[in-house]
Amino acid sequence: MAAWRSWAALRLCATVVLLDMVVCKGFVEDLDESFKENRNDDIWLVDFYAPWCGHCKKLEPIWNEVGLEMKSIGSPVKVGKMDATSYSSIASEFGVRGYPTIKLLKGDLAYNYRGPRTKDDIIEFAHRVSGALIRPLPSQQMFEHMQKRHRVFFVYIGGESPLKEKYIDAASELIVYTYFFSASEEVVPEYVTLKEMPAVLVFKDETYFVYDEYEDGDLSSWINRERFQNYLAMDGFLLYELGDTGKLVALAVIDEKNTSVEHARLKSIIQEVARDYRDLFHRDFQFGHMDGNDYINTLLMDELTVPTVVVLNTSNQQYFLLDRQIKNVEDMVQFINNILDGTVEAQGGDSILQRLKRIVFDAKSTIVSIFKSSPLMGCFLFGLPLGVISIMCYGIYTADTDGGYIEERYEVSKSENENQEQIEESKEQQEPSSGESVVPTVQEPKDVLEKKKD
Repeated sequence: MAAWRSWAALRLCATVVLLDMVVCKGFVEDLDESFKENRNDDIWLVDFYAPWCGHCKKLEPIWNEVGLEMKSIGSPVKVGKMDATSYSSIASEFGVRGYPTIKLLKGDLAYNYRGPRTKDDIIEFAHRVSGALIRPLPSQQMFEHMQKRHRVFFVYIGGESPLKEKYIDAASELIVYTYFFSASEEVVPEYVTLKEMPAVLVFKDETYFVYDEYEDGDLSSWINRERFQNYLAMDGFLLYELGDTGKLVALAVIDEKNTSVEHARLKSIIQEVARDYRDLFHRDFQFGHMDGNDYINTLLMDELTVPTVVVLNTSNQQYFLLDRQIKNVEDMVQFINNILDGTVEAQGGDSILQRLKRIVFDAKSTIVSIFKSSPLMGCFLFGLPLGVISIMCYGIYTADTDGGYIEERYEVSKSENENQEQIEESKEQQEPSSGESVVPTVQEPKDVLEKKKD
């Protein structure tokens, strides 16, 4: 009886799971060629996928959850998916170059999603991009609410001006990354000091920074640099994104599972520098920590000892390693200043020699990883091509040898034929005329001829 109940419970759970999958899929529309004509009436969040793509299959259950939640909260954004291999012309028109590609389509505009492939991040992206490009903050209460809700956001303060036009242009390009607001001077918190109006500010890290055209250059470039918090927990994806900012990244490479004092000390030093020296370094440096050295080893093509500190230039693959032991915050500040004044020599880079080194390193890493994970698979993948090449070389060699032997035999047979023809001609000349008897000539032995001579 107990076994029957367990079996019934398992069947019930399986049924519930299947129903959830069916319900989730019901809120994600399968798109076809008619989508091109019908899409302008709505805002669409679309996953362009390939049926054979492993990353696409991994995204599918997350995408179904996105469709379900967007429907349940009454979002105006419709969620769909399109097989980009079956409708390649439409996918190409939207600029799809890889799989999966997530885009929000709003009128004639198409916005690429480049964030982490999690449900919450994708939904946040859809809400941000589908709404107003620049959202007004009508009161101090609303301003304070935005500060609690968003870790980083930008605000334009003032009336109509050329700066506002630049702000709108920057927002249309960078809305995929962050939020843009506008407010009057009365709405801004009292602790904010403005030297002139209009102004553009970024609020983050419990403080704010004011855009200065003379020191910060182009507004869009400044927004792109300042869209991250000053200190972050890093991963490979985030380091790739930071490459667009042009900032150097100061990293504490640690093992978060290791509870020793040294790991916690280096992380604390980087955090203190990011907090206490942000006015001095925030234009040039991004700070953070990374758990483990696997990604850094691949990036630097070297084996780094953990814990350690490394400074990366992700835009050109250069890096700076410590020339001294970091004992305190002052040592780290001195190291940063030495990098800025050129005292510390940069390593790595993207020169031709480094690119060749990268190719060799990547090939070696791939081979080693394959043999470590599956020795039999490694032997098959690399042994089979070598075996085929060996057989081809052997076949080519033996084919040349046999050809020479056949050619030699042909030459010998040809000479034999010529000799035979000469013998037949001589015989015809020695034949008697008609009417004479033909007596075969018998050659006498050599010793008999000698006796006759005697």
